[in-house]
Amino acid sequence: MDARTFDKSKLPSRHVTEGPSRAPHRSYYYAMGLTEEQIHRPFVGVVSCWNEAAPCNIALMRQAQSAKKGVDEAGGTPREFCTITVTDGIAMGHQGMKSSLVSREVIADSIELTMRGHCYDGMVGLAGCDKSLPGVMMSMLRLNVPSVFMYGGSIMPGRFHGKDVTVVDVFEGVGQHSAGKMSDEDLHELECVACPGAGACGGQFTANTMACVSEALGIALPGSAGAPAPDTSRDYYAVESGRAVMRLLADGIRPREIATLKAFENAATIVAATGGSTNAALHLPALAHECGIEFDLFDVAAIFKRTPYIADLKPGGQYVAKDVFDIGGVPQIMRALLDGGYLHEDCLTVTGKTIKQNLEGVKFNAGQKVVYPVSNPISPTGGVVGLEGSLAPDGAIVKVAGMKKLQFQGPARCFDCEEDAFAAVEKGEIRPGEVIVIRYEGPRGGPGMREMLSTTAALYGRGMGESVALITDGRFSGGTRGFCIGHVGPEAAVGGPIALVRDGDTIAIDAEKGTLDLLIDTPELESRRKSWKAPANPYQSGVLRKYADQVGPARRGAVTHAGGKAEVVCYADI
Repeated sequence: MDARTFDKSKLPSRHVTEGPSRAPHRSYYYAMGLTEEQIHRPFVGVVSCWNEAAPCNIALMRQAQSAKKGVDEAGGTPREFCTITVTDGIAMGHQGMKSSLVSREVIADSIELTMRGHCYDGMVGLAGCDKSLPGVMMSMLRLNVPSVFMYGGSIMPGRFHGKDVTVVDVFEGVGQHSAGKMSDEDLHELECVACPGAGACGGQFTANTMACVSEALGIALPGSAGAPAPDTSRDYYAVESGRAVMRLLADGIRPREIATLKAFENAATIVAATGGSTNAALHLPALAHECGIEFDLFDVAAIFKRTPYIADLKPGGQYVAKDVFDIGGVPQIMRALLDGGYLHEDCLTVTGKTIKQNLEGVKFNAGQKVVYPVSNPISPTGGVVGLEGSLAPDGAIVKVAGMKKLQFQGPARCFDCEEDAFAAVEKGEIRPGEVIVIRYEGPRGGPGMREMLSTTAALYGRGMGESVALITDGRFSGGTRGFCIGHVGPEAAVGGPIALVRDGDTIAIDAEKGTLDLLIDTPELESRRKSWKAPANPYQSGVLRKYADQVGPARRGAVTHAGGKAEVVCYADI
């Protein structure tokens, strides 16, 4: 591909490189070592979430250099920049988790501003941690310039007492330790070996779930989500991602031509089939929102309900992302789903080909135990289930992968923040049969919709993972397992029914029927509603105040702007 085949007069970068009036602008590029020929090529932003906050991100700079090489070789001029991340594993269990979901919006916004401000024509985005994946994808769909996404890769599993372990085992180890079931020495050994190097958490938690989404949605190259972060094939995929964005530029293929309603249905299908993170039910509506597509929690849940669960992955199953890579990667999962008629085969992808065409050379590997054929699934319906009822008129979500019991009924035990619930678990104050209610942790009420992995893992560590249920208007980590229901809406801060629950009220959950009900009569509920007052937001300045003022409901992705449907001028058309 030759840069001269691109007509700069129709690309955004013409505003900073073409004509006499842009001589001052070009002088900056000469200062950075670009040649005249490079300045007149298409400009491609290569953005990564590289930082030293956590192992998820530390391999991204290396991969970005390879992506830049691919852009350059295919006739473009790469312009590298970075954005933030907030890493959930480190933010977990304290006030820092309020920053996590907010960071998704900051990532998308910061990429948008960098791309807009410098008039880049295309984008390669590399992300490695939970909120950075959807944040980068959101910016691609919002800007709608030719773009390719690439996952930075998962961490290799650790080894502890002869078994593969992940960071979730460490969180559960904290619960075992507090219950006297794990020694100080074993907990210390476990924390030292669980995370052996670069990469995102190894189970089918949020990062690996959204990596699968990137391939199923069609905005990442086939196979690019699978290799662990240290694997040298990541550099090959990065180079090819750089080449691919130039092909998209040449062919005029934009992200919203790829991310159609059918493509979002494919993405939801792979989440259900892999027993993926419940956070996908938040991120998929947010991604669709950027395209102006209506695709809320109930739409996602409907697909979850009709999709078989076929990938035996942690936390509900046995295997980790490295095992998926070893048997052929995400294309193996997609091949199984396509063979079973569960994917829209005609959806366009960043290869310029359809899903069906991309999978033509992929044969399902029958000699492995990680991914089952749809004719013999682990369970006939998805590993994630949507709920609705008198306690959740705007829906809720639960991961059922690996669960044997899908119904639960018991008395409520109410807490108005996660710290109080965690303290009660640590002190042994939770009784079998109770339904723990953690509220005022929603998008607006938190603010920030915290994850509750510390609490849920502590329950499992104490051996109570199957004997209690937990519901919240907050979120759960993709590593959470057990009867843990999140995204309950409307949230408590806006007067949803979860705000009106009292200790001892009976709550009934049926993940088979998809119901979540508060078993008290209507007059009593209305009486409580009249006396309820919204608590004051203690965050009256800074980004958390701004977020609380702007954020919408979890049902629609907890988004903070009007989205593609309200768009008048698309950045790609400037």
